[in-house]
Parts: sequence; structure tokens; C-alpha cells
Amino acid sequence: MKSHVLSQLRSLEAESIHIMREVVAEMQRPCLLFSGGKDSIVMLHLAVKAFAPARVPFPIMHVDTGLNFQTVLDCRDRWVDRTGVQLVVASVQEGIDRGLVREEPNGSRNRIQTPVLLEAAEKHGFDALFGGGRRDEEKARAKERVFSFRDDFGQWDPKNQRPEIWNLYNGRVHQGESIRVFPLSNWTELDIWSYIEAEQIDLPDLYLAKDREVVERSGMLYEVNDFTPLKDGETAQVVSTRYRTVGDANLTACVESSAATLRDVVEEVAAVRLTERGATRGDDKVSEAAMEDRKKEGYF
Repeated sequence: MKSHVLSQLRSLEAESIHIMREVVAEMQRPCLLFSGGKDSIVMLHLAVKAFAPARVPFPIMHVDTGLNFQTVLDCRDRWVDRTGVQLVVASVQEGIDRGLVREEPNGSRNRIQTPVLLEAAEKHGFDALFGGGRRDEEKARAKERVFSFRDDFGQWDPKNQRPEIWNLYNGRVHQGESIRVFPLSNWTELDIWSYIEAEQIDLPDLYLAKDREVVERSGMLYEVNDFTPLKDGETAQVVSTRYRTVGDANLTACVESSAATLRDVVEEVAAVRLTERGATRGDDKVSEAAMEDRKKEGYF
């Protein structure tokens, strides 16, 4: 009898595709949350594989804070054109304009994304939202299940999660409940980059190193642009940098790097010891439990 052994990457790919197919089989109206970052792009790439030659059988939703890098929006639109997937945009700015949410004093729109997301999910009747969270990113994500249940208000209770023994997922929901689904839970940042290199996946060019004009704030490097102008007394410098994660342009820092190709990035990520969010996300430094607090309120 011939044996067939999957590589680590193909095993992860198969698991993610299995999860997506399970959700489509069990739920009424799933949707994929799409930020234009590497993880959500990998998820859309996996969804295309999962249902080929048919089209992806669910829409993607971008919660647009209005503070996105333009190159990320351009990449999002390329993927929409290439795959023919339906795009739903939930605009935070529109939510501010009509009084659903209010701007926060620190300029962050992370927390006020949640009511916009929950309203859009209810409006469109989404009962399952795919998210690109991975357990290696951050401790609140580390303890969340692959099928993560949310109550009538979209809120998460970390002390009340269903067991997932032998990769058996229970998608039974009560009236008003919904689930968040994380097909990339068991991937690491290195897995993601190795897969992107193997599949030659199209990404925003922010992820590759080049000379950028940056300013140092609280030990992090922020590119000087319309969202992060220089403050009085600050001085910019030109440094070869790239982004390990992509969020709002006013809060996402880049890292010093010379990794200008996908192979370079894989080798760089294999050597680092600090998580991508710890290295680049100023919004996660609000408190030790910042991410868990947001997730309890209904955040991704």
C-alpha cells in the first residue's frame, strides 16, 4: 500500500479548507471578514481553493475605518476583481457621521469598529463570520476556539466556550446567536509567510522592505504620511523598513528590515522572537487585556 504524507503547509491548508466547507454546510449565511492584510488574503485564497471551480459561496466584508493604507485598498480591489467575490463595505466614517459611534480622543478607531461590524452583520443576516486570527498572535486569540460563539449582542464569553475534541466543530446556534470562525487558528506567522511564498500570493507592497521616511514614537517606527504627520520637535529619518501586520495607518508601526523578497521575509520571520502584534501595533499597548476586552464586546 502506498503511503501519502502531507507536508506541514498542505496539512494546514487541508484543515482550513475543511473548516470553511463545514461552515458553509452548517450555517445559513457566512461571510469572510477581509481587511486586505496577509491573513485575510490567505483566507480568501483558501476559500477560492475550497470551492473551485465554483465561485466563493459567501461575500467578504471590509470594516473600513477610513484610515487605511491606500495600497491595502488597491490590493483589496484587485482580489475582488480577480475572484468575482461580492464585497460588502461597513464604513466607520459613515457610522460616525450618523451618530452610531463617536471618535475616541486618542484617534484610534479600533474600538468603534465593533458597533459598525455588529450592525452590518445583523443588517445582512450573517450568522458566521470568518476571521483571520491566529493563536500565535496574541494571548486572547490563543484561547479562542476555532468556532467561537457570540451571544445575541455579538459578545464573547471566554469562560463559556465549547470543547473541540478531535477537530469536531459544533455549529449549532440558538436564535440570535452567531459564530466567529478562525480557519487559521493553528497557523503561525512563519506558516503564513511560507504559504504565501509557495503559492506566490499577491499582497500589498507594504510587507516588503524599502526605504521609508519614519519617526520613532514609544520605541516604534511610524511612517510619516497623511495619517501620521510629524509633531512639533520630532525629526524624520529614512530607514529600510517593512510592515509585519497591517492595520490603521495612524497606529501600525513598521519594523527595520532589509527583507525585500518573499524568501527574505520567510527567513527574517524564522529568526524573530517578538510577535508581529507586539512589535507593530500601538493599539494593543493600551492595556494588558486590550484585545480580550475588545473581543468580549464583539471585535474580530
